[in-house]
Amino acid sequence: MGQALALTKLGQSPNPISMGASATYLPKATVRELSRRSDLWGAWLTFHVWAVIIGAWAVAIIWTNPLTILLALLIVGSRQHGMSILMHDAAHGVLFKTKALNEFVGKWLLAAPYGGDIYAYRHYHLKHHRHTQTELDPDLSLASKFPTTRASIRRKFIRDLTGRTFLRIRLANLRSTQEPGMEAFQKTSSVPFYATNAALFAGLALAGAWWVYPVLWLLPLATWFMAVLRMRNIAEHALTTTDGNVLTQARTTRANWLARIFLAPYWVNYHVEHHAYMFMPCWQLPRAHRAMAEHHDDMEMQPGYARVLQLAATG
Repeated sequence: MGQALALTKLGQSPNPISMGASATYLPKATVRELSRRSDLWGAWLTFHVWAVIIGAWAVAIIWTNPLTILLALLIVGSRQHGMSILMHDAAHGVLFKTKALNEFVGKWLLAAPYGGDIYAYRHYHLKHHRHTQTELDPDLSLASKFPTTRASIRRKFIRDLTGRTFLRIRLANLRSTQEPGMEAFQKTSSVPFYATNAALFAGLALAGAWWVYPVLWLLPLATWFMAVLRMRNIAEHALTTTDGNVLTQARTTRANWLARIFLAPYWVNYHVEHHAYMFMPCWQLPRAHRAMAEHHDDMEMQPGYARVLQLAATG
């Protein structure tokens, strides 16, 4: 009911098949508790994502060497992904309890710096929730490519890590063209991206570290960020069911501490839980997972991202 109400408020009619009867997965009292939103949590997570990025920059500036630069590149790219995760929560209206904070922080502090757009993303992403794993799902093209060969997967990640995927997306944005799987990168305006990035460059230049912007902001954005997004897309919906079963049309992937640092920050690995209850903040998803696992042993889960890649590769 909560998901249907959220979609109705945003001008979309709920699809009971693709949305699932989420109220049956957990007791209503548990759902109410886990749907609690917090301005304090939203502020902490927004602070955290930027603090990690700035901390990685500081280490690379103070102890400049190939190792610290490579480590900073990977950490910054993973936190740029983290910004997209938190923006995703803001797009759902659950990062903060206060609506105005969701809109302002989601737009200016989370989406704009890495080139996202909370308004375009919200429109696209709610279609994904409404039509998950159906022909109307805008993300279907990302998942339907699998299983594929190891060589094909290798080529995809090489394109990501060499910046070719990033350039393709940016060129499509400039030409205002829309290709399958690229709706998540559409924009209502490029002004926030240029404004926030100009501020980033100016701040780093004033700090005497202008080189950090191209090397430890744009380069991670063009490489590691894109590779992590691909890994996330594969893990979330590749090789899942198309029968409208919320428990099996998405996937939860276990993430150890290393995966949480470099691949899956801010509980993004709990994707079954998110599709069952998209109105729960990300920091509530581990509790939702534990509660759901007690009652449902048919949830689609995998022990790690390496196992997901094994399943996605046929030979």
